[in-house]
Amino acid sequence: MELDPQNAFSAIQTGIREASALVVAYAFSVIGAVLLLIIGFVVAGLVERWVYAGLGQVGGFDLTLRRFFSKIARYVVLGLVVVMVLGQFGIQTASVIAAIGAVGLAIGLALQGTLQNIAAGIMLLALRPLRIGEYVEVGSVSGTVEEIGLFATRLRAADGIYILAPNSTLWTLPVKNFTRNGIRRNDITITVSNEDDLDQVQQSLIEQAETDERVKKDPAPSAFVAELGDATAAITLRYWTSVNEYQSAKADLNKSVMNWQKAKV
Repeated sequence: MELDPQNAFSAIQTGIREASALVVAYAFSVIGAVLLLIIGFVVAGLVERWVYAGLGQVGGFDLTLRRFFSKIARYVVLGLVVVMVLGQFGIQTASVIAAIGAVGLAIGLALQGTLQNIAAGIMLLALRPLRIGEYVEVGSVSGTVEEIGLFATRLRAADGIYILAPNSTLWTLPVKNFTRNGIRRNDITITVSNEDDLDQVQQSLIEQAETDERVKKDPAPSAFVAELGDATAAITLRYWTSVNEYQSAKADLNKSVMNWQKAKV
């Protein structure tokens, strides 16, 4: 079958015209998409800075949360821009949004534990049951808080061991914060004979505490009979110190009371 040159030339002209029409038709879409992307990136950056600065005006708002929410605001704007760009090319954005939602749901189910840690991290940063530098005990985890992240919290144990605890663990269990109130109580209990003057023993223990400048005057130290046996009695000295001086005062007063008891004997 012979190819008719005239028909071939006409087909080429038709193809060129159709291609030109497509180029013209999509050129405006491409230009619009590029403009949308440029404007979107600029607006996303501005929104991120506005959210970051706005949250900074909220007293005590954590820096990590400020960064997190400002980044979320940026990505939300960029997501809207991408949907608008796809709309420029005639793509059904409703289907795209539905697909993104389905993918997001699948990812959420796959990363359920990770998302729990993120949610717990946000709550820890917002409600602040623990802060950096505080000594806390949560279940079997105890140590000084060094960093609170969105996924996990880093602590340093009393013996220097590195601890990385998932935020969900710290959020779902009761937090015992030894630092937050600023003062701590300590009890020293000794055993004496029932033949001893218990009032004198109690007064002597109180004097031992009052001679230490680290012991708080309010609440004042006290001593009381904690347990009474047939031949002995347990006397407890109770006093309060600042958190920073707790360990040193405890060690010194333990030694002081022990020396006093030896001298009494």
